[in-house]
Amino acid sequence: MSVVRLKGVYKAYHVGKFDHEAVHDITLSVDAGEFLSIAGPSGSGKTTILNIMGCLDKPSLGKVFIEDKDITDRPMAHLATIRREKIGFIFQTFNLIPVLTAIENVEFPLILEGMDDAWERRSLASKFLNKVGLEEFIHRRPNELSGGQQQRVAIARALVKKPSLVLADEPTANLDSNAGKEILELMLELNQSLSTTFIFSTHDRMVMDFARRLITLKDGRIEQDKVISQ
Repeated sequence: MSVVRLKGVYKAYHVGKFDHEAVHDITLSVDAGEFLSIAGPSGSGKTTILNIMGCLDKPSLGKVFIEDKDITDRPMAHLATIRREKIGFIFQTFNLIPVLTAIENVEFPLILEGMDDAWERRSLASKFLNKVGLEEFIHRRPNELSGGQQQRVAIARALVKKPSLVLADEPTANLDSNAGKEILELMLELNQSLSTTFIFSTHDRMVMDFARRLITLKDGRIEQDKVISQ
């Protein structure tokens, strides 16, 4: 079963007097457990595809399937439920809540999900912070953590709901090369141990090198779709 599938997807944005086509006739399927990078220069359509996969945006034409269910015409409220239940997000700017500690940031999605048992929330958050190697930093706020540590908190937050799919938009962009490599090694380890599907958008060569499958975009079209043996 595919985790996410796009069929004949086009996306155009109205800019001023003109329509700008961001992606053109995108058809692809991502299976459970893949570690996939979507690469290309700025403006190639990477983020647009991630937004459509993540139910943050809808295609102008074409179909979107999550776990083989057609969600193309579902209302935005229903898409929000799919995001909350099935998809985790990791951003280049971390997007942590500055007044909350690391463990409180990781707990936050569980609160939004309606998990009332405070002990269970704290236990799950602690478990995933341990998985990302931050057991000694759970009570620190974001401004007391390095960039790499903040991204680890963001990864724990994305995984704590046990999503079937994690989408990472340029996750190494604000990290130095050493921290970026550590983050990629961590995500690959979690991909293998938890069988969680990871999809990255990137123009970072190092992220491409870690991928087990690489899709290259050019001018909103798929130029190459290659499985990489490691």
